[in-house]
Amino acid sequence: MEGIGSSHIALLLPLQTSYFVVAQPNNKASKKGKSSMKILKKQQLHTKICSPESLEGNKEAALESIIYSYKHAFSGFAAMLTESQAQTIAELPEVRSIKPSRVHPLHTTHSQDFLGLDYTKPTGLLHDAKYGDGIIIGIIDTGIWPESASFSDHGLSPIPSKWKGQCQAGEAFRSNQCNRKIIGARWYDKHLSAEDLKGEYRSARDTHGHGTHVASTAAGALVPNISFHGLAAGYARGVAPHAQLAVYKACWGLGASCHDAGIIKAFDDAIHDGVDVLSLSIGKSGDEFFSSFHAVKNGITVIFVAGNEGPAPRTVTNALPWVITVASATIDRAFPTVITLANGSSSIVPKDNNNWYEIHHSSCLIRNGEKINASLASGKIVFCYSPLSVSITSPFGYVSHAVKAAKEAGAKGIIIATYGLDILDYFEKCGAMPCIFVDFDAVGQINSSGDENTTPLVKIAPARTWVGGEVLAPKISTFSSRGPSPLLPQFLKPDVAAPGSNILAAVKDSYKFQSGTSMACPHVSGVAALLKALHPDWSPAIIKSALVTTASNDRYGLPILANGLPQKIADPFDYGGGFIDPNKATDPGLAYDVDPKDYDLVVNCESANSSCESIFQNLNLPSIAIPNLTMPTTVLRTVTNVGQDDAIYKAVVQCPPGVRISVEPSVLQFKQGKKKQSFKVTFSMTHKVQGSYLFGSLAWCDGAAHYVRIPIAVRPVISENYADL
Repeated sequence: MEGIGSSHIALLLPLQTSYFVVAQPNNKASKKGKSSMKILKKQQLHTKICSPESLEGNKEAALESIIYSYKHAFSGFAAMLTESQAQTIAELPEVRSIKPSRVHPLHTTHSQDFLGLDYTKPTGLLHDAKYGDGIIIGIIDTGIWPESASFSDHGLSPIPSKWKGQCQAGEAFRSNQCNRKIIGARWYDKHLSAEDLKGEYRSARDTHGHGTHVASTAAGALVPNISFHGLAAGYARGVAPHAQLAVYKACWGLGASCHDAGIIKAFDDAIHDGVDVLSLSIGKSGDEFFSSFHAVKNGITVIFVAGNEGPAPRTVTNALPWVITVASATIDRAFPTVITLANGSSSIVPKDNNNWYEIHHSSCLIRNGEKINASLASGKIVFCYSPLSVSITSPFGYVSHAVKAAKEAGAKGIIIATYGLDILDYFEKCGAMPCIFVDFDAVGQINSSGDENTTPLVKIAPARTWVGGEVLAPKISTFSSRGPSPLLPQFLKPDVAAPGSNILAAVKDSYKFQSGTSMACPHVSGVAALLKALHPDWSPAIIKSALVTTASNDRYGLPILANGLPQKIADPFDYGGGFIDPNKATDPGLAYDVDPKDYDLVVNCESANSSCESIFQNLNLPSIAIPNLTMPTTVLRTVTNVGQDDAIYKAVVQCPPGVRISVEPSVLQFKQGKKKQSFKVTFSMTHKVQGSYLFGSLAWCDGAAHYVRIPIAVRPVISENYADL
């Protein structure tokens, strides 16, 4: 594994062809946080990139090519260079490696109550943490819409004295539009072309809407009488409604592309500004943000999305061990629609009644530009069902096109038979036209409502909101990316799951449903802010441990399910430790803390180095992953007592099938002055088999309130020369 350590100089070279350069360390300068232009000799840089064929020997042009300077996370800079200039720079003795700058995609009224964060209760985490008062959440995203009622600063405390940031003015965003809720705003566009900025505000103002939705979910103020066309009515609020927001606009355009150059600069500024929590609803499988390492070393809890490429395995992103990686789950809220069916020949159902419509059957495998036959579909309800292709063609690829085509054909509505998608966003194009998902059990009823001589009729009632225990929840969302990480399988990811399906939050001046791990991430960011407010001495690692070890694997005695093809009982690659339980996380009993110096060992480890496997396995994480169990393997862990002084914990082991686990010692006794205890966990195969991943857990139980559970994933291997698929 190769990354950026604290002793490295990083050079980010975006545009024309974008490059990421890691230079050899200059420890003395790096420790002082000096500008990268001072560390890398100016004259040497000018000589290399100011050739007549490139910049016509113009030193000023060389300086102008540098667009960002990084000095708080690490020493380095970003510059616009051609491919030939980048190749020349790569020959400098200071340069360690050079890589392209990557582009990354972006990945409410009831979800907080579902998490047990009841605003009206005088007890619990939300009350005890004073609603997040005094905590600063940094949002790296598409910006913010400052006029939204969710960002009112009414009743908030003054800006914390630790804050060192700024409110950067720009197009349609004045510096006085920051307040005691939005205390800072920065934006980064120097690396972008004119084409990238089309339709954008050159400021922290949010054109896209994603950043506003995320920010209001994490820390939005209490706003009454919010709904989406009457659905999900109630109070809109963030998880930590009194926390303050620092906004870093690093994602631009209708597609909300997020470039490394801007993201790393946002990290750099956030470290300087004094944020407590950083929330990034950004991710791309196989690309990891090693710059997040420096934020965590500075005491900032960093939360990332797991990604939206599920339910396929090995799609999880942001698998770095020092961040919290969040999967998406549903909540106990549904929006059912009553569909009434009748035979077209029935005398009690007149065909001229405007409430009844004929059904037009279609595969609806519509691609961009294709049409639904208007002569057959006009004035009817289009029923989409394609049983031969549903298992191989993702509905995410055609639903929005099918809706658009049905409207253009003059249809009165559309019914789509599919597996659970956990989204309403795709129906935004419907407008007033009814758009409904049904499961496959409903297909037979719809097909049998007519006969060979008649056309079935259908009547659709308005959707309603249904909340409560009758809705089986949470379920891991179909779209939520699954583990293991293809890049870093030694770290079990994702870490936890949180509400991410059909979350109602602010978008510009209104409120809309959005779904994705992008929506789950700010829920955890808000909870992390509450935990930090309640426990200001907790490190990012302890906050992460508290969330993982207290997470839930069931509800009402029923296991948490993972939606997909097929639906199944969720495992650690779906949700890590489980679905977060914020109130339990306030008192986890024991915690898996990590010395930031141990992260240095991980960052500086080269993948070819055989000692790295031991470093990865023994990093003190609240999970254990062994991707290649070929022989008995022992893993070390240390727990810190963050509960009562005198406590005795006993090990409770759930072994993966075919795997033996022994824990030594199996009893941990804590006394006053003895806060830490170490133990060994040894894994061996009971039956040698070339297999897939198997799951288990290790918990420490004190016989009272604490059950400190970590997930385990093990893959037995006999030979690396073949895979059992």
